[in-house]
Amino acid sequence: MGRSTLPRALMAAVGLSLLVCYLLVATAGYRLLAALWATRPDPATIAAIVGGLTLLSGYLSYRVGTARLLGSLDAVELPRDRAPGLYRRLDELAAEYGIDRPRVLVADLPTPNAFALGGARGGTLVLDRGLLRILDADELEGILAHELAHLESYDALVQTLAYSALRTLTGVIFLALFPFLLAVTGFAQAAAWLAGRPRSWPSTAFGRLRYRIEQGVLTVFSAVTLVLLARSRRREYAADDRAVVTTGNPLALARALRKIERYAEPRWGLLSLLNVGTDEDGRSRMLSTHPSTEERIDRLIEKADGGGDPSEPLHL
Repeated sequence: MGRSTLPRALMAAVGLSLLVCYLLVATAGYRLLAALWATRPDPATIAAIVGGLTLLSGYLSYRVGTARLLGSLDAVELPRDRAPGLYRRLDELAAEYGIDRPRVLVADLPTPNAFALGGARGGTLVLDRGLLRILDADELEGILAHELAHLESYDALVQTLAYSALRTLTGVIFLALFPFLLAVTGFAQAAAWLAGRPRSWPSTAFGRLRYRIEQGVLTVFSAVTLVLLARSRRREYAADDRAVVTTGNPLALARALRKIERYAEPRWGLLSLLNVGTDEDGRSRMLSTHPSTEERIDRLIEKADGGGDPSEPLHL
């Protein structure tokens, strides 16, 4: 960073003025937070208010996001008379799970796939049209059983609420640190101006302190995000297990996953987080919502009596 050509006295005046402005705003923020803290209700009430607002925000975010997603897919409802076998199996599975039969929509997804939205009451199941062509009846039943397991456990809603809680926690932390960060920024700006290098404030001692604080909060956010992603992958295994228990046919689900993998093409887009997992490096797996398809297939083969290769047709 080059030195400024402004007179040192003027630069010192600017630096001190910036410091005063930052400290005034930081003091005002601190007093506001202190006043709010002084008038705070009891901890139980605070927890109830924050928890309620978090749940409401997460639920509204989920409902709005679901509506936008379905609207963007141009999905249409599948008439029962067009797929009587599918609906018959779906009715049986829903009864087995003790949930309402979800509404079934079909759409042209980026890859042959299926996903469930909602929960045990009033859920929606979206199927790619290509999925209905490439899967046989038993394989399709395995996919339906897997998706209904997600509805039974409200997995999508719970995950959205968890992310909403994470955003709320991060916001509270930054709000609490806001006055201190402003003061630190003021000292960093002032030090840079006094040194004759106004643009170098991030590299001052105070600038580095602010950076470390922000990185600390970001690290906490990232760590919790990784925990939520790990939970999402565990829920995929749980949905596979539930489907196996319900259908008694782990190899049919394994074959379905193999076919979906073969027809899938890597593509990033709106539905990328809904796609089944693929074999990638360790970092990508950590950041994925789904375990790799190979791992899921291997688990299903282990559950099958006598093993077998799910890539080969089986007469069941």
